[in-house]
Amino acid sequence: MADETFQLSVITPDRPILEAEASFCAFPAHDGEIGIQAHRAPLLVKLGAGWLRAHTTDGDYRLLVDGGFAQMVGNRLSVLTEFAQTPEEIDAATARADLAAAEVLPAGDEIEFAARQRALARARAALKAE
Repeated sequence: MADETFQLSVITPDRPILEAEASFCAFPAHDGEIGIQAHRAPLLVKLGAGWLRAHTTDGDYRLLVDGGFAQMVGNRLSVLTEFAQTPEEIDAATARADLAAAEVLPAGDEIEFAARQRALARARAALKAE
C-alpha cells in the first residue's frame, strides 16, 4: 500500500492539524477543487475556502480550511492554511451569523469584493458541516 500513498501534512500557524499517510486528498484551490493521489507531479497552489477531504490509512478526515498554500513535492502534500476546523468544531448558529455578516460586507473595490467573497465562501462551507 505504501506505493499508493503519500505523506499528508495539514498545518496552521497555531499547530499541526493532521499528519498521515493518505491515498487521496481533495482541497479547495483559489480557482476550484484539486484532487491529489500518490506520485502526482509537483504542484504549488493558493488555497481558497472550503472542505479538505482526505482518505488516509487511519480513516477519512474532513477539515474546513481557508487561505494558505498547498504544495506537492516528492510524494508529500503539505497544506499550510491560515484556518482549519473539523465538522465537530463548527457551531451552526455561529456559521449562520458569519454568513449574515458576510452578506452585508462592502464590495466597492476589488479588495473589498475579494474579502467579501472569501467570507461568504467560508461561511457557506461551514454551513455544510453535516
